[in-house]
Amino acid sequence: MALDLESDFDRSTMTFPAEAYSKKLIDREKSMSPAASTPNPSRSARKKRARLLTIAAVAVLLSGPGVSHASQGRCEAPEGTFTNFTPTDSPTIAPKIPFFTADGEEKTLADYIGKGVVLNFWATWCAPCVREMPDLDRLHAMVKGNDVEVLALNEDRKGMEVAPKFFKKNKLHDLDILIDKKTKVLKSLKVRGLPTTVLFDREGKERGRVTGIALWDSPEIVDFIRRCLGNAS
Repeated sequence: MALDLESDFDRSTMTFPAEAYSKKLIDREKSMSPAASTPNPSRSARKKRARLLTIAAVAVLLSGPGVSHASQGRCEAPEGTFTNFTPTDSPTIAPKIPFFTADGEEKTLADYIGKGVVLNFWATWCAPCVREMPDLDRLHAMVKGNDVEVLALNEDRKGMEVAPKFFKKNKLHDLDILIDKKTKVLKSLKVRGLPTTVLFDREGKERGRVTGIALWDSPEIVDFIRRCLGNAS
């Protein structure tokens, strides 16, 4: 059962909708199981264990492929920097899937080889995304001198129409308007919820992910981005 990004996203939370996804699977299991007037205790215990395993499996699924909490040197976030950062265990090259500027120019992540990339997925209907966009705008202003690009890919169905209006209304000046048509980049990176931010080093390799909101313009995160992705030592 797939998690629909727009209809299932919990707009009241700051984090990935893993619990909601798990509840859907459990509810589905209940609806498919025949009712029993006198439950067998051993059967009940087996069902409980199965549900716990389902939740655990969902947590693994949502964490994305090839990620763990192994040390990654320059990309090891000090304790307290993030509450939701997962370093990439086996860095993989960024996909060469096109996305577009507001003028319709085609881009890929390969265009940014030689620079670090903070790739954020957002939408105007996602309240946590909206909240962190000004922080990402300020982050870009602070790290672009360190050869780091902050790219915010819009996932709205009418992105070409709504994203420019959002940028103007919220006075975002340092981020470019970028559109992920038909969510192709999002799907290629197996992103399961918004906001999610994927970090790529200057070789175009994924170094980690942040699921949910973060204080992107805080001194600790700015320092981490410069050290992990930029030219700061």
